[in-house]
Amino acid sequence: MTRPNLPRSFAWSVLAVALSAGLSACDSDHNELQTWMDQERQQVRPNVQPLSPPQKFNPQAYAGMDGVEPFSAQKLAGALKQESRQPNSAVAAELNRRKEPLEAFPLDSMSMVGSVQKKGLPFALLKVDGLLYQVKAGDYIGQNYGKILKITETEVSLREIVQDAAGEWIERPTTLQLQEGGK
Repeated sequence: MTRPNLPRSFAWSVLAVALSAGLSACDSDHNELQTWMDQERQQVRPNVQPLSPPQKFNPQAYAGMDGVEPFSAQKLAGALKQESRQPNSAVAAELNRRKEPLEAFPLDSMSMVGSVQKKGLPFALLKVDGLLYQVKAGDYIGQNYGKILKITETEVSLREIVQDAAGEWIERPTTLQLQEGGK
């Protein structure tokens, strides 16, 4: 039995009519939307402030070339001359003496690992770069003119001469503590 093609073609024609009706309804909504957008564009006026004109640039001649360059040898020489005219008594004595070997190392690279007594005088054992040094009161260590003042079994007391924020040389007390187990 064969079915007649009539219902199938009828279904297609109904579907085509429904689609065209739907599309025509969208077209009318689109026209309304376009009309509303045109009306809104006509009512809104942009409020843009005009730009101010650019200011005139007046070039200035560079006057820094006439002065002394901040990193020149001339400026350094002037500063050294001024320092030599008014020597600080704390630093003047340190500059005129011969440097000792342990003054080449910063103080924080040294550690006290022990102490000994020799002929009644206390000596401290300092470890620097894997080597052991014996020091006594009066020896110099560190890079800030550190002079050892006193040695006990647990610490080395010294004074350093450092510059403060104003550039003045001041004495600063410092200690090296005995390191348990070594550094």
